[in-house]
Amino acid sequence: MTAIDDQYDLIVHAESAFIDGAFRAATIAVRDGVIAAIEPPGPAGVEARSEVTLAPGERLIPGVVDTHVHVNEPGRTEWEGFASATRAAAAGGVTTIVDMPLNSIPPTIDPAALAVKRASAAPQAVVDVGFWGGAVPGNLGSLRELHDAGVFGFKCFLAPSGVDEFPHLDSAGLLAALRELAEFDGLLIVHAEDPSVLTAHENDGGPSYPRFVESRPPEAELVAIQGVIDGIRETGGRAHILHLSSAAALPLIAEAKAEGLRLTAETCPHYLTLDAEHIPDGATEYKCCPPIRDEGNRDRLWHGLLDGVIDLIVSDHSPATAELKLGFDGDFGRAWGGIAGLQLSLANVWTEAARRGIGLERVLGWMSQAPADFAGIAGKGRIAVGADADLVAFAPDTEFTVVPSALAHKNPVSAFAGARLRGVVSTTWLRGIATTGEPRGRLLARGPVIE
Repeated sequence: MTAIDDQYDLIVHAESAFIDGAFRAATIAVRDGVIAAIEPPGPAGVEARSEVTLAPGERLIPGVVDTHVHVNEPGRTEWEGFASATRAAAAGGVTTIVDMPLNSIPPTIDPAALAVKRASAAPQAVVDVGFWGGAVPGNLGSLRELHDAGVFGFKCFLAPSGVDEFPHLDSAGLLAALRELAEFDGLLIVHAEDPSVLTAHENDGGPSYPRFVESRPPEAELVAIQGVIDGIRETGGRAHILHLSSAAALPLIAEAKAEGLRLTAETCPHYLTLDAEHIPDGATEYKCCPPIRDEGNRDRLWHGLLDGVIDLIVSDHSPATAELKLGFDGDFGRAWGGIAGLQLSLANVWTEAARRGIGLERVLGWMSQAPADFAGIAGKGRIAVGADADLVAFAPDTEFTVVPSALAHKNPVSAFAGARLRGVVSTTWLRGIATTGEPRGRLLARGPVIE
């Protein structure tokens, strides 16, 4: 405990606050954007510029850290943008996002493109924003420059990305990237689907959801993940598997971890809450790659989380315009693949976790602390003295119905339309100041904050 003995900017009294992995009553004091003291509940005994007592039934939780967000600005800002994405984040209890190097134009594959991204984000960000770099055939051998410019790591695809300006790495390129990054302990984050498997299962598309799933079978993930594991073993590098869809890969990942290889993995709310059996034909709002699979697969992903094989949950917020998502007469082969879910991530996962008897404590571990630790974002994802005062007043038992037009996402298209979810955010504080939609977010870098 740190005694409360001076004036503070904010004091929050909570009957239930998530501290050191458990909920307990506490008074949180904030000074200069940082948690300065945590005390038992009761009057603080000092003045604060602002003093808040959470309503009955509300819990104080750390802000969610989402390390997998496609903001798409600049270049495809009609799909999403920093203003709309970060407003949506704050509304859903997310206080830090890390932006993917595509589908913006230019993609973040060199320091000049990173500067363009920062210039776009800086005047608009409602929450804190960091950036991933990209590893593509054309920038291998020069990744250190982008690393030194502050990206948190490097994303690559092992199969076509869907946009021409971000080509994928072949097996030799994957090995070269891992070897290069190992020289300075950089992190490679991998969209792991094998192109030869995808080619072998390619079909003519159409409105059938089962046929779409057949075109991207679990084998595509298995082969690609095995290639990543082999590459880590050969180079001594470290890698992370993005948006794990197929539970069939869990034994591979578990064995690699047991071997001591530096491999981590994530999954996403749509894989944990939706299933193929309930996706209608022609419902292209559900299209994503890799795809949402069957109910049994979904159950095994939850077991993978509980067993520690999967390390974290992030949104893979990948929006597009309604025309791109829905404008092809239900043809899964032609519609854009991506789920827009940033604002709903916490409520989605908590709703399903609660249904399974899994506590909010575990959810926050997977969605707040684990992503912050994974990306090395100091002071995020926890309520602790010295951490950023990124706090959320969350009512876990309050329900709401998803209405896409009411979300802050730029395009009102959602795979969760009509869902009845639990968990409502009443206030999100970024460094001790309640978010209002005004751009107060900072740009984060691997290392010091860039103002």
